[in-house]
Amino acid sequence: MCDALGVEAKQELNPAQQEVLAELGAPKEQRPRFDAMLRHELQRALEDGLEPMLPMLDLREGERPGDSMFVSKYALGQVLGCERKFVVEQAEPFEWKVPIARGTIAHKAIELSVHWRRELDPMTLVDEAMARRGEGIDPLADWLQTISETERAELRGTTNDLVLKFLECFPPLKPAWYPSTETSLRVEIHDRFVLSGRCDLSIGVADGDRAGKVLVDLKTGSTSLHHRDDLRFYALLDAIRIGTPPRRLATYYLDQGRFQVEDVTEDLLFSTVARVVDGVERMLMLSSGQRDATTATGPACRWCPVRHDCDDGKRHLANDEDTTLGAGW
Repeated sequence: MCDALGVEAKQELNPAQQEVLAELGAPKEQRPRFDAMLRHELQRALEDGLEPMLPMLDLREGERPGDSMFVSKYALGQVLGCERKFVVEQAEPFEWKVPIARGTIAHKAIELSVHWRRELDPMTLVDEAMARRGEGIDPLADWLQTISETERAELRGTTNDLVLKFLECFPPLKPAWYPSTETSLRVEIHDRFVLSGRCDLSIGVADGDRAGKVLVDLKTGSTSLHHRDDLRFYALLDAIRIGTPPRRLATYYLDQGRFQVEDVTEDLLFSTVARVVDGVERMLMLSSGQRDATTATGPACRWCPVRHDCDDGKRHLANDEDTTLGAGW
């Protein structure tokens, strides 16, 4: 029996794994074609949209003249949400913590699972992933080498949970599917704007101008509309990089064993260009003092670093608590 990705299935799959094959696979004739000029049109649209902002780059507080501006999906999501939260978090130095590190370690464990020749034991994969990342010379390696035994135990436990859920919900990733974890994507505009990111999982490849790749973001917790924006950003970068966009975008919620999927179209990619331009303009105006930060309430208010000093946020949290209590009774 051949599965939906066109590869011989040698083991019985559970319903969740069968759903993954059904959502990610498609016969060749159902995969869309894209014009070869699309990558140039997308690049030009970004260049035209960002060119008026070049003079603002050297007005940024704390940056040296000539420094590039790095734009990530996280920064875009933050500045297009609550600008005040964005400004506060930008000023805070980044430091590794267990909730942040577990995603990176989990991705490494999943990568190892693709070529693992022994039984797929999640904890063994996690330990190997931690050992590999701990051997490096980057900040994560430094952190792994100095954390307490309590932090190490917490990291192993929470990461094992993620990897176990992935192995339960996804069919084994066969090398013939061209799987890649934490795929790096990067586009430079005017040699000053650097759009970059890492997609959790990429499966499949393009066949000439026919789309075949699926980009997957792995999430825990509840669904959110901005998760789609994250994948659209990756799709834009990949479309410019190789010319043929991904075929489909899929956010997979490990806690729920469910997908949120979207097919890639030209309209989707150009709307993402407009979102990038809008986000970069807000970032530059905020960092150069040409705009006062606005507030926007939402679920992120629960863990916002300024929630105790934000009247809008306190009102939102109070109303949210009242609604939750009322629904519970």
